[in-house]
Amino acid sequence: MRIFFIAFILITGLATMSQRPPITFHIESVHTSFPDTARANGHLYNSVLYYAAAHYSSNAVLIIVPPNFDRHKKATLVFWFHGWRNNIDSAVVRYDLQRQFVNAHLNAVLVLAETAKDAPDSYGGKLERPGEFAGLVQDVVAKLKEERILRKNDAAGDVVLAGHSGAYRVMAYILQYGQVPVKKVILFDALYGETDKYINWIKENSAHSFINLYTDNGGTDKESKEMIQKLESQSITCDTLEETALTETNLQQNRIVVAHSLHKHDDIIKQPDNFTLFLKGGQ
Repeated sequence: MRIFFIAFILITGLATMSQRPPITFHIESVHTSFPDTARANGHLYNSVLYYAAAHYSSNAVLIIVPPNFDRHKKATLVFWFHGWRNNIDSAVVRYDLQRQFVNAHLNAVLVLAETAKDAPDSYGGKLERPGEFAGLVQDVVAKLKEERILRKNDAAGDVVLAGHSGAYRVMAYILQYGQVPVKKVILFDALYGETDKYINWIKENSAHSFINLYTDNGGTDKESKEMIQKLESQSITCDTLEETALTETNLQQNRIVVAHSLHKHDDIIKQPDNFTLFLKGGQ
């Protein structure tokens, strides 16, 4: 009877833990994209002025800690950067990022730093400058320690960059100037340019993992195919396949994956749950 009671308590406790919601909170950091002098007067796009006060003034950072997080283990930081006409809070809802992140079952923290808020703009602001991303990482780690999610003497573990659409630019500049080692990059229909920055990062370290999912006729297809050619010309192995063939196993077996999707631009993140798959897969 005693053994049965202990087993019941353990099972009940585990069930309760699995039902706990993630811990979420916002902070502010001077090391986010904005405000920035280059957008002090806003940004004109297609004859529409996107004012600085509404679109280029937020320095908010959203942090999501999954219920399975273990502060006694190494913690990965996954930074998500949203694309055009989104913000950190709308992107989480629109692409179901929180649920997908939790379902990846990583000992990791999801971080969304605001860029151009609800605007058609890929400019990365201050995060395009040397060392600014390192400052952002430090601010996130300091807050995690303050909340006792990380221990006092812990440092950030691996850093992963993931993003959609117009996020390509800020992510590329972070790879070049962020002054923080990045282990893995995930692009969701986002390779519109800055390709050489990604290739240089791939060449820096054989442990770097890169996943690029692109669609037809939006601009990323041409750039993705040219990237494959550039990699092959430098004798860098790149696995090319269709989205339907993607599995956790082949993502783990291949360091560089460029995959084609027949889905629409805004569907490829959660139809199916590719964010979960790409976080679990890859090297």
